Amino acid sequence: MLEAFTRASAWLIPAIIVFIPLYAAFRKVPVYETFTEGAKDGFGTAIAIIPHLVGMMVAISMFRASGAMDFMIGVVRPLFDWLSIPSEVLPLAVLRPLTGAGSLAFTADLIHTYGPDSMIGRIASTIQGSTDTTLYVLTVYFGAIGIRKTKYALKVGLFSDLIGFLAAIFICMYIFG
Repeated sequence: MLEAFTRASAWLIPAIIVFIPLYAAFRKVPVYETFTEGAKDGFGTAIAIIPHLVGMMVAISMFRASGAMDFMIGVVRPLFDWLSIPSEVLPLAVLRPLTGAGSLAFTADLIHTYGPDSMIGRIASTIQGSTDTTLYVLTVYFGAIGIRKTKYALKVGLFSDLIGFLAAIFICMYIFG
């Protein structure tokens, strides 16, 4: 059964790539013109998000350079040690909502240091896949389309990141511990 899914998944993406232009041609949609129009719109969007992206990157750098991240981690570390949770993954709780690249680099470092099959490597990988870059999404995407009232989106996004972080830890500890 698993082998059938593996074979199907290997052909699914190429089949979709072939199917979409053929279907569009069948429906008499001007494929190339539609593609270039979408690319032109995408380029405008990319230009529009640059100021928000730069602002977010500066804020993240200031947060890390000021020592605020280290302070926050130091406050919570005793609780993690008491719960027997590897405190090495704690910076991901702070980094992941801020920056995808920074959290991915930290996860890669944890995997390189402790190994992919270690508890720390498994938890870090699961956290990376279970949470999102909430502040980045709010700043860049909401800013690009002009949404200014992000209070509820921020609360829901950070709460879901917290739940994803905790669920990743406890599920990994349950399954692999």
